[in-house]
Amino acid sequence: MTSCALEGGCPSDYVAVSISILSIFLLVVKWTLPYIIHKVPRPNGSSFWLVAIQVMASFNLLLSIVMSFNFVKFKRHWWRSCYIWAVWIEGPLGFGLLLSCRIVQAFQLYYIFVKRQMPPIRSHIFLPLILLPWTIGSGVIHMKKPLNYHCHMGSQWIIPVICLHASYVVALVGFTRALHHIEFRFSEVKDLWRGILVATSCIGIWVVSYVLNEIHEDIAWLQVVSRFMLLFATSILVLAFFSLSISQPLVSLISLRKKDPQKCDTMSSALGVLDSGLLLQGEQTQPISPNEPLDKLLLNRRFRQSFMEFADSCLAGESVHLYDEVQQLDKIPLNDPTRRIYMSRHIIETYIVSGATMEVNISHRSRQEILATLDLAQPTLFQNAVNELMHLMKMNLAKDYWSSTSFLKLREQVAMRTVSRESEQVNGWNFSPRLSSVHCADDPFHEEHNPSSSECRNHDLDMK
Repeated sequence: MTSCALEGGCPSDYVAVSISILSIFLLVVKWTLPYIIHKVPRPNGSSFWLVAIQVMASFNLLLSIVMSFNFVKFKRHWWRSCYIWAVWIEGPLGFGLLLSCRIVQAFQLYYIFVKRQMPPIRSHIFLPLILLPWTIGSGVIHMKKPLNYHCHMGSQWIIPVICLHASYVVALVGFTRALHHIEFRFSEVKDLWRGILVATSCIGIWVVSYVLNEIHEDIAWLQVVSRFMLLFATSILVLAFFSLSISQPLVSLISLRKKDPQKCDTMSSALGVLDSGLLLQGEQTQPISPNEPLDKLLLNRRFRQSFMEFADSCLAGESVHLYDEVQQLDKIPLNDPTRRIYMSRHIIETYIVSGATMEVNISHRSRQEILATLDLAQPTLFQNAVNELMHLMKMNLAKDYWSSTSFLKLREQVAMRTVSRESEQVNGWNFSPRLSSVHCADDPFHEEHNPSSSECRNHDLDMK
């Protein structure tokens, strides 16, 4: 017990390492499941990379604890230096990076839903700025070299380090409290509070473990138990801290609906927009004429779907998809700003920002007007962009569509539905089975009013 407590390799150490490996495996599964199983397209920008960085920071945090606290018995090499694992990888690249990503996400939610505008600073700039205190603190510790052979530091260093950890939790609490009055649709605030709770709990466990290791280095079993609890609590932290709903709400909802993810494969359906994706009864048989203006035809859901399929086949469907998303946005009432902001943010991240997965070809002026808006819920936010895209569709896609197989297929479907509807109307008349007052023999046209015509003829023969 004494030798493994100092050099590592106790049975409890391997159990803790196995738990940490399992937690990393489950974390990667939670992160990649929507993209692998449900074939969700990978988004670009901070909504994806912030989550990816959190997964990397979780791995660094667990690995740094394993290496710096001698969980596995290795020979002493330069790459096992305490200042590499316990200072740099555990701090700026581990716990510090994990909390910094969450603060960036909370900052984005605050500006989008409280200020109703896009954040004034990009995440790839804001994240290094938040991480700067960790980098400076790690540099100071590396220069002063207060760690001993077991990667333990004195009490005069523990207090500043714990204060640095706690300050980031306090900052996260401040942003979360500013969001408590927003009625979120994807449990973002709940995930923020859960992250704060588990982070605070783990900091408390780390403080107790550090104190016990510093005061009672001569007690072997206490070293082993505190080391096990430290890694076990961190393994729980990385799983409970992870969340997709904050940056990728639609992806998180799809991953939760394992039985029928298609019911929420679009933001409009996830937000419960009425008639999103449904065809009205009149639209099914409404005739499609090339002489009608394109903007009027696109109001027809069936035509819009056909036109969208044709545009996708030409690898130019971004404009039609954006038009369709804006149509769904217009169905959300103006007195429901939260849902409108959800939809507007989805449209901006998917079609407007540079490098988006379906970036549309609009002027720089229109793009900047949208990104610099002071109200993401305003009804005319995308009006200029839609007008520009409508002009491009009239000049290019519309001319080719009328001679395409997509239009011929649509015309046949409309014609078949028209015939089917007319036949249903004819068969739908209510013919009452009342008996005719004219006898069969007296009928000059010999019409059979009663369905049982054979019985009627037999009765006439008997009368004769």
